Amino acid sequence: MVNDDVLRQRRDVEDEISGRTVVDMLRETAREEGGAPALSDRTDDGWSTLTWAEYRQRVVELAAAYIGIGVRPGETVALMLANRSEHLIADLGAVHAGAVPCTVYATFAPDQIAYVVADCSARVAVLEGGDQLDRWLPILGRLPELHTVVVLDPTAVPEPTGEPGPEFISWDDFQAMGRRRHAASPDLVETRAAAVGPGDNATLLYTSGTTGDPKGVHETHHQVLYQVTVSMRAASLPHNCVTLSYLPLAHIAERILSAYLPIRLAGHIHFCPDPAQLGAYLAMVRPNLLFGVPRVWEKIRASLAGALAAAPEEQRTAIEAASEAARAYIEGGEVGRTRAPELVERFEAVDREVLAPIRALAGLDRVHTCLTAAAPMPPEVLRFFSGLGLLVRDIYGMTENCGAVTLNQSGAYRFGSVGLPADGMEIRVADDGEILVRGPLNITGYLNRPEDSAGLLDADGWLYTGDVGRIDEDGFLYVIDRKKELMITAGGENIAPAMIENLLKEHPLIGQALAYCDSRPYPVALLTLDAEVAPGWARQRDVGQSGLAELAEHPEVLAAVEQGVAEANRRLSRVQQVKRWALLPVEWTVEGEELTPSLKLKRRVIQRKYADALERLYSD
Repeated sequence: MVNDDVLRQRRDVEDEISGRTVVDMLRETAREEGGAPALSDRTDDGWSTLTWAEYRQRVVELAAAYIGIGVRPGETVALMLANRSEHLIADLGAVHAGAVPCTVYATFAPDQIAYVVADCSARVAVLEGGDQLDRWLPILGRLPELHTVVVLDPTAVPEPTGEPGPEFISWDDFQAMGRRRHAASPDLVETRAAAVGPGDNATLLYTSGTTGDPKGVHETHHQVLYQVTVSMRAASLPHNCVTLSYLPLAHIAERILSAYLPIRLAGHIHFCPDPAQLGAYLAMVRPNLLFGVPRVWEKIRASLAGALAAAPEEQRTAIEAASEAARAYIEGGEVGRTRAPELVERFEAVDREVLAPIRALAGLDRVHTCLTAAAPMPPEVLRFFSGLGLLVRDIYGMTENCGAVTLNQSGAYRFGSVGLPADGMEIRVADDGEILVRGPLNITGYLNRPEDSAGLLDADGWLYTGDVGRIDEDGFLYVIDRKKELMITAGGENIAPAMIENLLKEHPLIGQALAYCDSRPYPVALLTLDAEVAPGWARQRDVGQSGLAELAEHPEVLAAVEQGVAEANRRLSRVQQVKRWALLPVEWTVEGEELTPSLKLKRRVIQRKYADALERLYSD
């Protein structure tokens, strides 16, 4: 039984988006805000920008090109491009042709690409250039339904061979064909686009997956618009807001925040094609909204902390005093607490005089909303940004429910939690601790996976998330860990590894951590150095080495990490404490296959890859 408040919220959102699609949303924004900037790419000469009217024109022309090569309604178009204007144009062009775009993670290996493209029966692929082609060419023989490959880089387009296989065409030629077709028959695209309904699929995403093959998830136009609406209400973003797109558009959060939400707000999307350049792009763009998985916030913190540590002692003292006032101010805004007038006055003074200039150095001076999701956020990272006057708010959701289903809002947040249910969504915790979700954002199943689909939802519509959590007396949800990732010691104790790992990573030298103890007598940990912090730490102490491999063996580094482990252990119960640990000479990466494309640990991969190291921690 759904309670009256949830039903009222749901009806309110449904009324706002009734009968509408992403196609409608783009048409309205292009009509009402046609001259406003929409998409900006960095070039050697600065920024190249399309207005909202120009953006939609490119979209409908590309839709005409898709129709011209035989793409039919409901068919899939696969995309593998960096974050750039052409990515969204290719995406929404497919939507306007009645097709379904599917962004494939750019880090996928050839076999993974083959699995995804065959699973969704993609007919067309749009690729960036030579790097992508190198991974696609060996698998084309396994993709008989793929008939056309569009390549953005004209120099990478393969020459015709006369052999069976898809036709290759450059992006420029494909666009030109679309312009000609649309000019000759403009009603063709309009007819296709008008036939798209709220229940049709707006995109197909594949779970990044910590184990096994990725699973295909269709998101409908109704789900997308519902998510955009509840996200707008929770974030209170300004109209024409400035955003920075840098995370994979195969990730549901990036897709909502960088592809769909800006359409509703007539926002200005700037593209950062290389996430490693995020710091430089933040300084140039100064966005109003910044979303990052915890690892991203950890890296921003490491960079800022290093710069602040190099400041003169007098400045550091002033900064720390200002930071304490900012932390008190932000903590005082939590649900159930009240800020004293003198605290507000003190914060406004130090924010203006001390903290705002620091935020400006990092390009964070215009940030209105800071969000994080996908993994537990270390409390010390939240505390650091609170000290800069920034509230980084945890949200929670999955690809299986089109993004966020709980949100910490600017006026209703609680640290450690992932917030309150989004309007019209229901959350409960099962007897075994698993978080269950019900509401309009839930999918109905996975593509071509009937067995997995059967276990996803129960007869009452509750979606089983696979996460373990609890709900407090005010309705805030707390995520403890993945249900399948809870560790059980030889003594039968259940331990959540994420809590241990977050405490370990509070030491600045420790960049990544994996706790392990399944069926063993006590927890151990594999650790890596923070690649940004460790070299600077070593230089300050004249350690002599700066490479991670050498530093991981240096006695001073090992002693410092030992102190970090000891500090973490002091905050853990006896059965949770890490008894042995190893510092690895590398950093875990997506390319090394230790991380998913959304930067979550692939625990089984790490455990298998470093099985010998783990065994030594129990046998030495």
